[in-house]
Amino acid sequence: MVRDGELAPAGYLRAVRAHLPHETDLAIVQGVLRFARNEIADRHLLPQERPEALAGLAAVCRGLLDRTTDGHAPGLRLAALRGCLDNLTDTGELRSWLTAGTAPGGPALDPELRWRLLLRLTVLGAAGPDDIDTELATDPGATGREGAARCRAALPDPDAKEAAWSALFDSDGLSNRIVEATAEGFWQPEQRDLLTGYVRRYHPAAVAAAARRGPAIATLLGHEGYPAHAVDEETLRLGRECLRRDDVLPALRRKLADHLDDLARILRARATVTRAGG
Repeated sequence: MVRDGELAPAGYLRAVRAHLPHETDLAIVQGVLRFARNEIADRHLLPQERPEALAGLAAVCRGLLDRTTDGHAPGLRLAALRGCLDNLTDTGELRSWLTAGTAPGGPALDPELRWRLLLRLTVLGAAGPDDIDTELATDPGATGREGAARCRAALPDPDAKEAAWSALFDSDGLSNRIVEATAEGFWQPEQRDLLTGYVRRYHPAAVAAAARRGPAIATLLGHEGYPAHAVDEETLRLGRECLRRDDVLPALRRKLADHLDDLARILRARATVTRAGG
């Protein structure tokens, strides 16, 4: 209904706040939290509406944490904890969890959760390169290297962004997993102003990198590497212009076509809700 413009995004979030704290099905909780954050808060809402949405989602996740314990419904508790780590903006609280190595009431933070938490702190400007290096020293394996790449790309710093961009689109030396992690860290809705110029650079850079590196990298650059947060007519125009080129690798073309279809649909839904006064 949201995608078709039949339900305002705020209405979807009201339903989430009313009902999800009482849900017991893990798959539903995970799916709803993922959609509410990645699609509703990050894309369907206008940028100025996003902070309130994140606060509401964090409150929902706290509610789920309050009705579970570390030894009861561990799957639900873990989903709620991940939701807190993705949506909280209180950097002091997040930092205290990282320092303690556990969330209040458990569970202990395993490497995946620690990197997730550190990513959120990095996005919010409350963690830097030294924090990333320290965490990598305690987790030097594949998971740690991917987590570090994700966090370094998420640093809200012009030089860090340019370095991550060059690694993604100009260098041919990164493994597929590091390309994926770097792309996941790069585009952050909180850093919209810092990323504006990169949105304009994305399509020609992706076409060139895909041509050099082949279908697997083309798929990553067209999916994780796409500026999904940039929901506006200019991004749609640039994408359609790119698809008129005859040198776009098929693997990249498929991903871009899917993204542009979603983008056009979100813009139509926004316009419909606006006309209806939603």
